[in-house]
Amino acid sequence: MKHTIFISIALVMLVACNKQKTNEQPIEQQPLSLYTAKNSHGMEIAVTNFGARIVNLLVPNKDGIFTDVVLGFDSLVSYTTEKTDFGATIGRYGNRIAKGKFSLDGKEYQLTINNGENSLHGGITGFQYQYFDIKQISANQLECTFLSPDGDNGYPGNLSLKVTYTVTENNELSIFYEATTDQPTVLNPTNHSYFNLSGDPSKTILDHVLYLDADKFTPTDSGLIPTGKIATVKSTPLDFRKPTRIGDRIDADYEPLNIAGGYDHNWIFNGQNNIGTPKGSLYCPASGIKMIVYTTEPAVQCYTGNFLDGSLKGKGGVSYQRRTGICLETQHYPDSPNHPNFPTTTLRPGETFTSGTVYQFSVE
Repeated sequence: MKHTIFISIALVMLVACNKQKTNEQPIEQQPLSLYTAKNSHGMEIAVTNFGARIVNLLVPNKDGIFTDVVLGFDSLVSYTTEKTDFGATIGRYGNRIAKGKFSLDGKEYQLTINNGENSLHGGITGFQYQYFDIKQISANQLECTFLSPDGDNGYPGNLSLKVTYTVTENNELSIFYEATTDQPTVLNPTNHSYFNLSGDPSKTILDHVLYLDADKFTPTDSGLIPTGKIATVKSTPLDFRKPTRIGDRIDADYEPLNIAGGYDHNWIFNGQNNIGTPKGSLYCPASGIKMIVYTTEPAVQCYTGNFLDGSLKGKGGVSYQRRTGICLETQHYPDSPNHPNFPTTTLRPGETFTSGTVYQFSVE
């Protein structure tokens, strides 16, 4: 089902304070639309064309009550006026690229800068601030498409992206990405939903139990840029190879935690990139809701909402405080174009990029 809201807000304000010499695209006003997809059991998502964002995700809790487990706003307009990544499709490059620079085939590219001296989540006008075309393929499936033009936030090539959301009969949210380009470029799309499986964002996610099938992570400098090293999680607060309550060690005196103000790190999954094998899980004892993560991606950025500060009023007028949401952004490594030892994120003409992530919900 599609709903449309017409707005009169000029979104060029997103770039007005951060003008760069690179070719960021001004965001033209378009009608805001909302689409829903659901399965026969009642699990449902709502997606807006602004950033192909998931604005609601309803799953049953242990009492059979359908519960919205993602942060966001009651009004679609708020997604355009508040500069957040709630529920968004991120691109072209999820996470950070150091100083907004990378070289490809001997040519250096300068991206828009929007995070200190670095480029974060695609730059000033990344995909999360762009309008997608959305088609209702079936009652349980939405297809979101976007053309990112050559020079968009400094990235080379005309990039055609398709994101497909499917709500399966197994109470899974499947997110599948497909992309092509007419010039060599780099690409690392992801979804930036903030999960709170309690359904009550006045509560933190510190009681949630996290599992990650990851022996290693990528340490960062003070700007959260990878150093290029690969480190073990063994005997550190980043070891979630056994299900562990998030709040147990989040404030431990450990340099990577001190730098990030909590968890905001890239964990490297063990084994092959097989979507049929669970890579992680999140469980909320209060609601009984459990979410299992499957992905073709080699890593995940686990971010515990450390920069939420109460200034954003979300659903139901609740002020989103620190650590009231957790993101599990399946991805390639941050700053990969500047680290030859990291898995490549280069996409070339004639190739088709594909990536898939599934969040499966159940109750315990």
